[in-house]
Amino acid sequence: MSDVRTRLRGSITALITPFKDGKVDARAFQDFVDWQIKEGTHGIVPCGTTGESPTLSHEEHHQVVELAIEAAAGRVPVVAGAGSNSTAEAIDLAAHAKRAGADACLIVTPYYNKPSQDGLFAHFEAISKAVDLPIVVYNIPGRCVVDITVATMARIARLPTVIGVKEATGDVSRIAKHREVIGPDFIQLSGDDGLALASVATGARGCISVGSNVVPRAYADMQEAALAGDFGRALSIQDRLAPLNEALFLETNPSPAKWGVARLGRCQPDLRLPLLPIGAATAERMEAAMTRAGALN
Repeated sequence: MSDVRTRLRGSITALITPFKDGKVDARAFQDFVDWQIKEGTHGIVPCGTTGESPTLSHEEHHQVVELAIEAAAGRVPVVAGAGSNSTAEAIDLAAHAKRAGADACLIVTPYYNKPSQDGLFAHFEAISKAVDLPIVVYNIPGRCVVDITVATMARIARLPTVIGVKEATGDVSRIAKHREVIGPDFIQLSGDDGLALASVATGARGCISVGSNVVPRAYADMQEAALAGDFGRALSIQDRLAPLNEALFLETNPSPAKWGVARLGRCQPDLRLPLLPIGAATAERMEAAMTRAGALN
């Protein structure tokens, strides 16, 4: 666990899952992981929201995690998505991630059920007790309805396998509040590309990024500059990426991101229902933003 605590930093890509003819495109996915790492990405997250995890079968979920670990080959940490609104299912997914050799797992708050704060704690406590694998908590009230309060996060952080949080509330002040009640060693990662630089400035260690699917080198460079204290350079990179950060969420993630990766020729544009391909106006914005970011130059 000490190794992943040290290595989990910087630009961590929430990977898209390529599909072809209705199935996971294993070759495209592993080639994509290899490209990400060679472009400077500091870590990868297979089977998150950006990977269309809600539409993956259990067999496909296992496959994608295993493919990611194999392709990464120890070069960067692999944080396997293992969240579910069923605690038992989350335990099963985390146990598989452990067996497959993941460095950690990303566990989202239970969606749709709307558990209480005590229920949220009990969910993470049960997973921590059942599976000896480092956990990064994922707090995203916009998708899950429930929000982990600072007090509850402090309780969860005391669980022996919980090492950090992906914070996607849009509230940068949460980072300082967590530092106050949990301490500086708790790994905080931004879940919002547009707030990634601001988050590092107030104590985050990096970002689990959607945009780095499309232009990984720039997002990695921004994180490295910020973590080194060179905020002037980081800000100049952020300015270049700002239109892309906006365009990626004009329609539901990961539709724009997958369009962008397909535009680079690194996967098919296939999505699974209920997601649909982006419209012409969003595609135009993505094209312009990717050009400005340097992805198409």
